[in-house]
Amino acid sequence: MKNSVKEILKTNPNIGFSIARWTLGLVIFPHGAQKLLGLFGGYGYSSTMDVLTTQIGLPAIVAFSVIIIEFFGSISLVFGFFSRFWALSLAGMFTGIIITTQLEHGFFMNWYGNQAGEGYEFSLLVIGLALSIVVNGSGKWSIHGLISKNK
Repeated sequence: MKNSVKEILKTNPNIGFSIARWTLGLVIFPHGAQKLLGLFGGYGYSSTMDVLTTQIGLPAIVAFSVIIIEFFGSISLVFGFFSRFWALSLAGMFTGIIITTQLEHGFFMNWYGNQAGEGYEFSLLVIGLALSIVVNGSGKWSIHGLISKNK
């Protein structure tokens, strides 16, 4: 059991992986803060749950998970805590977004407002950053790095 925990916490000490983790966390955080707290022009938890469940038709547990993953996952990524778990959660979530809502609109985002919805280019970037974190861990400056040094 001790070796399994060590393997989960093991991280590549490369600074580049820290940059990927910070970028992903900082880009996703405002979206989570909109959904959970109503910051950055968002609607907050109750209204977001209502939109995700009634207008978009997500099951309540999926809508709740989206909010939790975006908010707490982004904060955890910035600090490098359970980074692989949160990165995998984001990769899964954004894969679901592509399949359920973006694929039909093509690759490009709706820059000029002339598409019926958003394309999947942004989601692919999120998935790519997330998978690099899943494979390599938190990088040099992370809570996981501190924990594994003390073990």
